[in-house]
Amino acid sequence: MLKTLVKVSNITSLSDARYCAGMGVELLGFSIDEASENYVSPEKLREIRSWVVGVQIVAETSTTTPEILLEVLQKYEPDAVQINHAPWLPWLKSELNKPLILSIEANQGADSIADAMQQNAQYADYFLLESATQTQLNGDWPDFLATLTKNHPILLGFGIKTDSINHLLQTTQLVGIALKGSTEIRPGYSEFGELMDVLEALED
Repeated sequence: MLKTLVKVSNITSLSDARYCAGMGVELLGFSIDEASENYVSPEKLREIRSWVVGVQIVAETSTTTPEILLEVLQKYEPDAVQINHAPWLPWLKSELNKPLILSIEANQGADSIADAMQQNAQYADYFLLESATQTQLNGDWPDFLATLTKNHPILLGFGIKTDSINHLLQTTQLVGIALKGSTEIRPGYSEFGELMDVLEALED
């Protein structure tokens, strides 16, 4: 059992999915964008899904065509949907009876982050804070994060370290954290590395 909710994104293999499920990860994310290097087809996801239990499947997308998105989602039948385009949230909320995750880039002004969460609070079930530039969780970030988590359900997806993650959970009201899947070295074998270290640090 893990001390907090964990989402693992960019999963592409059965070995990753089974490892994460066995460790108690609750949300498994799969890219449904064909242009993504981590793309997983509906057929492959169905196969993976048949081997794991006790997890929620999250469809992750960066597509900018909402009509196509609905059509694609029907093929995947996910438990939740993650997007990074906030204007879609009201529409998706009305079209889907599923939890919605809004991914927000952490490498921007504090006011922009806070405003994005405030404006979309009624539509997003979770806010995922990610950093394309590997922003460090230092300076003003710990205090800012503590303030944000008092008002919003946040999954933290950057700056996570094994020696500080438990302190972070104690000093904020994070709903959970978000990690990324490993690279499959060969069929059926993955080097879990940092993913394994963080999950083991969270074992209760």
